Amino acid sequence: MFKITALPTDEVRDLQAGGPDAYGSTPERAISTGAGNPCRHCLQNIPEGENMLILAHRPFLETHPYAETGPIFLCATPCDRYEGDTLPEILTSSSEYLIKGYGADDRIVYGTGAITLSDQIGAKVADIFARADVDYIHVRSARNNCYQARIDRA
Repeated sequence: MFKITALPTDEVRDLQAGGPDAYGSTPERAISTGAGNPCRHCLQNIPEGENMLILAHRPFLETHPYAETGPIFLCATPCDRYEGDTLPEILTSSSEYLIKGYGADDRIVYGTGAITLSDQIGAKVADIFARADVDYIHVRSARNNCYQARIDRA
């Protein structure tokens, strides 16, 4: 069993209020084109024509060589945080994703990274969590390497 974790609501509300992103910049405002604009808080595609934020995100507390920073989208207005063990919309709207495990030191556990078909994410997550040296998993887009969500053991 596993749990999919979206960005924390308090961090998202700060960004929606104009707080700084991972680079200290104010998030950009744009209009969603629909599919391809996944919110990392509700884990749904931001509907076409809706306001959205584009910002730099680093899903790690500290900077280090493995602390990748990249662009993400968020709904510009408050949305409900996704919490669950089933694949949310944004992890089924593409054919494949990059999945990789991280250790307690927030470093990639070598040998865990794999481009995975969306209908095989559950099996790949179970395979990665079979390793005792993996604490959590990140899901990223297979094409652009953008952070999607975190997966933890349930």
